[in-house]
Amino acid sequence: MQELLGILAFAFLLGIKHAIEPDHVVAVSTIASVSKRLWRAALTGVFWGIGHTATLFAAGFALYFVKEKISENSGWAMSLEMLVGVMLVYLGVSALITFGRDIHAHKHRHGDESHSHFHFRCERGAHEHRHRASYGKSMLIGFVHGLAGSAAMALLAMSQAKTITGMLAYILVFGAGTVAGMLLCTTVVGIPFVLTAHRKRVNGWLTAATGAISAVYGLYYIYDIGVNEGLFRLWQIG
Repeated sequence: MQELLGILAFAFLLGIKHAIEPDHVVAVSTIASVSKRLWRAALTGVFWGIGHTATLFAAGFALYFVKEKISENSGWAMSLEMLVGVMLVYLGVSALITFGRDIHAHKHRHGDESHSHFHFRCERGAHEHRHRASYGKSMLIGFVHGLAGSAAMALLAMSQAKTITGMLAYILVFGAGTVAGMLLCTTVVGIPFVLTAHRKRVNGWLTAATGAISAVYGLYYIYDIGVNEGLFRLWQIG
């Protein structure tokens, strides 16, 4: 019993550590950044953890019966990792497009000279609707991350627990750790956006910076998996 509790405690701590990996934090930050209330930003982390855990649970159950075929470095596992990079680019570009739509230009003429200045739209209803955290999107992000890590997670769970019941318990406790870790992370990430909620210029540039980081990191992630890890070569061979 003591050994089992030790294994589950290890799974919980590992889940917290897993939740705050850079690609997870960057992806969920693009969702949390649009929240104007801290509890909404925090909930994006909870829904990410739910989606992530549900995927790992289902994948772990299925992969348990084909464990001899599991490989962390297989083409399909790396392709799912590549999907994470594509998703990061999409989330980043979407955030930048939203930022662009919120900027409005006005032209003014003073005598013979004309100039333009920019400001952020302030239509209250449209602004609040567009800047509400999407928990469904956060869960979908967790789902994609869960798919990408399913092979590694199943291998780890099976190495710790030899029965399917023990393996699934390990994954559930690991998932609880990811929920706790991401809840803390999105709460911290959400603080500057909540504090600047009524300063549209500052808030807008913070959102744009988050989107830019997501897009750039996503491109790096694609390059790393495709070139450094050799996925593009595997695709050519296949």
